[in-house]
Amino acid sequence: MHALSKTGAALIALLTLGIASATLADEKSTLDTIVERGTMRVGVGSFVPWSFRSKEGKYIGFEVDVATKLAEDMGVKLELVPTAWDGIIPALLAGKFDVIIGGMTVTPKRNLKINFTDSYHTELGQDVVANRAKVPADATRESLNSPKYTIGVRRGSTAVDAAKKHFPLATLRQYDDEAVIRQEVLAGNVDMWVTSAPKPAFLAADEPDATFLPLKEKLSQSYVGFGLRKGDFDTMNFFNNWIAINKEEGFLQERAKYWFGSRAWKDQVAE
Repeated sequence: MHALSKTGAALIALLTLGIASATLADEKSTLDTIVERGTMRVGVGSFVPWSFRSKEGKYIGFEVDVATKLAEDMGVKLELVPTAWDGIIPALLAGKFDVIIGGMTVTPKRNLKINFTDSYHTELGQDVVANRAKVPADATRESLNSPKYTIGVRRGSTAVDAAKKHFPLATLRQYDDEAVIRQEVLAGNVDMWVTSAPKPAFLAADEPDATFLPLKEKLSQSYVGFGLRKGDFDTMNFFNNWIAINKEEGFLQERAKYWFGSRAWKDQVAE
């Protein structure tokens, strides 16, 4: 009787497992949805040179090149969905688009809400550019951590955390548009701008009389991945394999070199 009960329990467990497996199999992955729809919807922010509007009004940039190649390899059309950065994760969770491809840094806080693919670009990080008239040339990380300095950061970005960590005594001003921060630094209304490399170096190169890089090293190193809704193994597997293949074939490195290692695209940026 005891053995029969154990057998019955085992059968019930197997039946339950079978039902659960069938239920999971019936659930359509994001990958399947994209292929059936024939269009991949990608959430992007607005960051030069990651993704931004050109003078012709089209979105261009590193992330656009990555998303375009990914869609081509999948045999589907690409639909970019520009989204405010501080709301891009909620928009993904709400199903506004299929995936975030926007140079999003992987952080534990973000990873609690969404999953990330393997990193497809690891040479980024947070850096700082300063106004020459407001910050001394011999400034150090320690001396910049002072209440007399004001730092501009983009709301919802990892730059907020970096600025708070390295310059907790400084005054932090958060903006929705990085173009505004750039102008504020040039005007001297904020002393420094903390943002993702290589933007600080680009500004210092464009405006050498007004700005400079006060530190020899970046504030931090970061890793970026595609952002996905949780519980979608098939889509994660496909994207990770695509990233591995395109690293091996050199596509990701070549595009990164063009967008982050050169200024060949500078004249395409809208005023």
